[in-house]
Amino acid sequence: MDKIKIKAHQRGLIGKKVKVLRSEGKLPAIVYGKDVEPLPILLDLREATRVLRDVSRSSLLTLEIDGKEYDALVRELQRNVISGEYIHIDFLAVSLTEKVRTLVNVVLEGEAPAIKDFNAVLITGLDRVEVECLPSDLPEKIVVDVFSIESIGDGVYVKDLIFPPDVEILEDLEDMIVVATAPTLIVEEIEEEVEEEEEVEVEPEVIERGKKEEGEETEE
Repeated sequence: MDKIKIKAHQRGLIGKKVKVLRSEGKLPAIVYGKDVEPLPILLDLREATRVLRDVSRSSLLTLEIDGKEYDALVRELQRNVISGEYIHIDFLAVSLTEKVRTLVNVVLEGEAPAIKDFNAVLITGLDRVEVECLPSDLPEKIVVDVFSIESIGDGVYVKDLIFPPDVEILEDLEDMIVVATAPTLIVEEIEEEVEEEEEVEVEPEVIERGKKEEGEETEE
């Protein structure tokens, strides 16, 4: 994979004033790390959106800040809850000689024979797994071919995932990634949940708002 590089500049504006920068097509961010003091930076929103479109938490990238380069991982992406536009990014500066812990996405591919032969329903479990390794050894993703799921009850578990030899898996090896279930079991579970809800008075659910933009209450 080609080296991912993003250009940025150190920014002086923080707090509520960053809203002005966003209106100018800029994206506020911050980079920090073990030996890096938190550094507020500014990216071009359009360029950052294009570059980060296919970047995951395990994608090693290079931040070029006013001519100085930092190896980094994306630690948090904040978006506008309405438009979906990036509003803030946290970058973790890393050393290529020190191991890091992060999450790697699990991607399901193919078609399980159990779906066609037994009308099975695939139930997914973990879609990310935590690993530890050197930043340069981080896999972009782990691809799982569900063609091995042939019958009801067949599944893929963490122990079945194939990782590079220098990557340590930190999850329980018996945790489920995906399993084939009979459709009748799904219907029975739904009916049981409905019956329980009818018997218990339930308070209205409060949906938590998206994270506050930088500067609404605290400064970064």
